[in-house]
Amino acid sequence: MRWAVHGDGKKVLPGAVVFPEERLSWLRTVGIGMQHVIAMFGATLLVPTLTGFPVNTTLLFSGVGTMLFLLITRNRLPSYLGSSFAFIAPLAATQGQGIAVQLGGVMAAGLALVAVGVLVKAAGRAVLDAAMPPAVTGAIVALIGLNLAPTAARNVESQPAVATVTLLSILLFTVAGRGMVARLGILLGVLVGWCFAAATGGLAEGARRAIDEAAWLGAPQLHAPEFRLAAIGVTLPVVIVLIAENVGHVKAVSAMTGRDLDDLAGDALLADGLATTLAGGCGGSGTTTYAENVGVMAATRVYSTAAYWVAALTAVALAFIPKFGALILTIPTGVLGGATMVLYGLIGMLGVRIWQDNAVNFSHPVNLTAAAVALVAGIGNLTLSVGSVELEGIAWGSVGIMVGYPILMLLYRHAGEGAR
Repeated sequence: MRWAVHGDGKKVLPGAVVFPEERLSWLRTVGIGMQHVIAMFGATLLVPTLTGFPVNTTLLFSGVGTMLFLLITRNRLPSYLGSSFAFIAPLAATQGQGIAVQLGGVMAAGLALVAVGVLVKAAGRAVLDAAMPPAVTGAIVALIGLNLAPTAARNVESQPAVATVTLLSILLFTVAGRGMVARLGILLGVLVGWCFAAATGGLAEGARRAIDEAAWLGAPQLHAPEFRLAAIGVTLPVVIVLIAENVGHVKAVSAMTGRDLDDLAGDALLADGLATTLAGGCGGSGTTTYAENVGVMAATRVYSTAAYWVAALTAVALAFIPKFGALILTIPTGVLGGATMVLYGLIGMLGVRIWQDNAVNFSHPVNLTAAAVALVAGIGNLTLSVGSVELEGIAWGSVGIMVGYPILMLLYRHAGEGAR
């Protein structure tokens, strides 16, 4: 694998971007890769913490899954595969049946996503153009980011002073900084926020003890799956969210880099499906493309896949160091809140950019109403149950607009004003 050095390898000129096949100097690339690790760490480790999965095992397979993703997409699509929040509800629902049964559901969802990826690759980009025109993709990308807004707000409210220091630091480093200070603005802001929290008593009680007690080296726990139809049925709807997140990721990176990457949608779905299958087969939680890391790319304008290889290799190495995992878990909620106020908002604005770049006409009643309903479902996190399965805002908003948009367009053209 080779990456061309961008410019002088030290800076990104105004208006320019570092493309996937490029990189800055290796020192800077490692720094940006570490920033991606920090961005994904809180959310990736939160999922196993909430569902009872081994934290280090989940971290291991997020790194392995990311490397698999980069290989399958031929280093053309920068992405980090972290733990998917969509798995929290079904894993919590099946937690009483044991981790083996939970893993069976994860593995089944991964195999289903593999099948979807193969179908998209076989059908070509035409299926995406038909199912996800710009009006639809913009809404899905926007609602993926804005759906997480309440989480960021709650974290800010938990520690307002810490969150404010973190947020202001990130804004200052990113906007007023130059060179690597600007590129690493999020990482630097998180460090400033953590130090402020430590100095003002904002770290969780027992944080230092947890770090001291954690071992320096330790192999992640591996578990084998067990397949039960009931658990699989509860978990399979997660595939809807994974499809939306992966296709939304492709569209977001396309918008940010100015390149048409639709031909990689099938590869992305296939890669995430294989990564989720592998994780489910060995003891880790299911994976997905990460909004936090898209936010990092939007802030730094560095889309180099070299940085993601650094992040993936770092995650694999850290999976064998329980002490580091304990350290990351001490990051206060206020620090996460300040950082995610920026990261989640950037994802929402990327959806708006997709509309803007494709000149989506919002005076058209179908574009306007379909996007409006999808955004409210996503931002409000509309949560409804279908039988014993509970689906949240990303699923309803994404599926709703993908199914509803063509129906509304058909009605408009044959019965509404478009029929005139």
